[in-house]
Amino acid sequence: MPAMKDSYIVKIAVEMTDQVPQLIEFNQKQPLAAIIQELCNGWNLTEPDQYALQFNDSNNNNYITEKNRNEIKNGSVLRLNFSPAKTAQDILHKLNNASPEEKASAVATLSVLSADMTFALEFINKQGLTLIIKQIEKGNCKGTVLAHTLLSFVELMEPGIVSWDVLNGDFITKVATLVNTTQEPEVTQAALSILENVVLNSTEGYGQVEREVPIMSLTNHLQAAPVVQQNAVALINALLSRADTSKRRLLVQTLTSKQVRLIIQNSILHSGSSSGAEMGHQLYVLQTLMLGLLEQRKLTKMDPQDQDGHDKIRELRRIAFDSEGASSLRGTQGFTRDYKKLGFKNDINPALDFTETPPGLLALDCMIYFARNHPDSYTKLVLENSCRADEHECPFGRASVELVRILCELLKIGEAPSEQCVAYQPLFFTHDHPFEECYCICIVLLNKTWKEMRATAEDFGKVASVVKEQISRALETSPGSLDQLKTKLQTLTYSEITQLWQLERNTREEWESHAKPVVELRELITPEIMELIKQQRLNYLIEGTRFTKYSPRGQRIKDKFWFMRLSPNYKVLHYGDCDEKSTPMAEELPSKLAVSDVKALLVGKECPHMRGRKASHTQLAFSLTLEGVDLQSLDCVAPDELTLAYWTDGVNALLAQKMISKEMEKDLDTLLSMEIKLRLLDAEGVAIPQDPPTIPPDPPHYHFCFDLK
Repeated sequence: MPAMKDSYIVKIAVEMTDQVPQLIEFNQKQPLAAIIQELCNGWNLTEPDQYALQFNDSNNNNYITEKNRNEIKNGSVLRLNFSPAKTAQDILHKLNNASPEEKASAVATLSVLSADMTFALEFINKQGLTLIIKQIEKGNCKGTVLAHTLLSFVELMEPGIVSWDVLNGDFITKVATLVNTTQEPEVTQAALSILENVVLNSTEGYGQVEREVPIMSLTNHLQAAPVVQQNAVALINALLSRADTSKRRLLVQTLTSKQVRLIIQNSILHSGSSSGAEMGHQLYVLQTLMLGLLEQRKLTKMDPQDQDGHDKIRELRRIAFDSEGASSLRGTQGFTRDYKKLGFKNDINPALDFTETPPGLLALDCMIYFARNHPDSYTKLVLENSCRADEHECPFGRASVELVRILCELLKIGEAPSEQCVAYQPLFFTHDHPFEECYCICIVLLNKTWKEMRATAEDFGKVASVVKEQISRALETSPGSLDQLKTKLQTLTYSEITQLWQLERNTREEWESHAKPVVELRELITPEIMELIKQQRLNYLIEGTRFTKYSPRGQRIKDKFWFMRLSPNYKVLHYGDCDEKSTPMAEELPSKLAVSDVKALLVGKECPHMRGRKASHTQLAFSLTLEGVDLQSLDCVAPDELTLAYWTDGVNALLAQKMISKEMEKDLDTLLSMEIKLRLLDAEGVAIPQDPPTIPPDPPHYHFCFDLK
């Protein structure tokens, strides 16, 4: 029986200003009102309904409610304070009637408490948010008081209790003025955050922000403190995401100007400001939106009537082959021969090479950019191949089309930004035409690899695969400039990549065939490989994962994270809030959930927090539906597809369900192949028959046996 008692009774301390702390046994089954009544009696306090318990932690000072009381653990230190309703009323009274010093103190307290949903509801219900909006509109607040007022507004709006459409034009104008003028970093940070939310969540607000906040005003903030830089990039991203194609193109033109590029490089990339996860995510989003402008050309076929396209094709031929005054001597046959040397598949009508999408006209744009801006390299590459034997020449036109397709795939041109990704490429902030310059470097690489492989036309697909591997591995190192990318690609020669091809050839060896002995061996060892994968998944859950928090609207909340991990005995899931870099132990996480209470696992759009939403992170969502507890479900959004696979596999293993992720199939295939190769080492060089040899019949007698006597 004592063990049962310990399961719902915890020993804690409760503090109160100007009072001796009390040590009590906190009964989770006893109503909070009764516990507060006992505490008030101990301190001779009247009106216990005017008090409430709060967590007393540097990272958590939320009010304790029936929903979060299970986070209280043995040894916790709580604080008895005035209730949310009374505190909200007191703050409102001071904001309306108190002296400037008391108002400053009240708004500072408000900025801290507004992050608590319980307090926020009380404050909003008492028309506190309306008062805050009016104070911001009047512009009477300055300095620290203004910063706390803006921060309070941001925190009160964060949970989605009130729509952003309630804001009028005067409010947005006032906040825009704060962004356009020099203010304290805290004021600018909060003002930028407000405008970002207005752009993303307000029906009419985007147009006003776009008109009243010039893009150069935002670029000036890129030289400020890191928190201001981060919010400035976030607002730029919001404006880009809402802008139509023409306006987005103008914004990107400004952002890729030399002046702004130098600011980004010197103040963010080279200063260390980009090292944080949130800034990394914002730079990734900016990169994705900027490169997204190429999607239209990527998906546009060349029209037979496109005079500009035909002029570009003729210019490619002219730059490569025409000396001064020589073009007039060439007829149609000469042009056709030149187009064939340029490597077009359709040498009679090269325009047909650009009718396939992707990459569409984007390939032609890159080719003419190479010819115009790097004429020496272009002419050398084309003439070098025109002098080779026909079977060994690298087809520049065909190679360019395939290379642009590869770059579009690797850089995810046209895809919406992921909510979780933090990996960006610094080199795309170092040039006004980074994609085209990247192509120029890679087409030279492709020609170099073609020569190293001594390839012919039949090897085109293989060369393209090697080049894709070279580019992918180079981008994985996040080169800081185009020169660094070029240097890295020069080290990734074909001889460096050839081992990967050898590995792929090995996968086509006999043990991967359908020979019956190998199939039987595979079936024999599959259960132990599955057990190995299951154990790895469970160990991954024990190590735990940091998840990003999302608002009730399904939007990512900046700089707010929570952590979840499995207990070593596989019986309890521990979870709770954390910061960006911490990895809390199980005993440091305030909430826990028994695995036996998990009813089912839901993934993607089936999750309760993703129903009816079309966000890009929907495919990374998973939920644990619960029974026997107050919480209906534990909702998560994985940071990437690998984490999603590991968690869903691990939860399915805990529920005695089949692991069904693609990562599981990939791991199973890899481990089976390795195990089979190891077991067949002794059979190397021996031809494994498709069917086992027939067992001969028993001999008619055994008289041939040797008698030892």
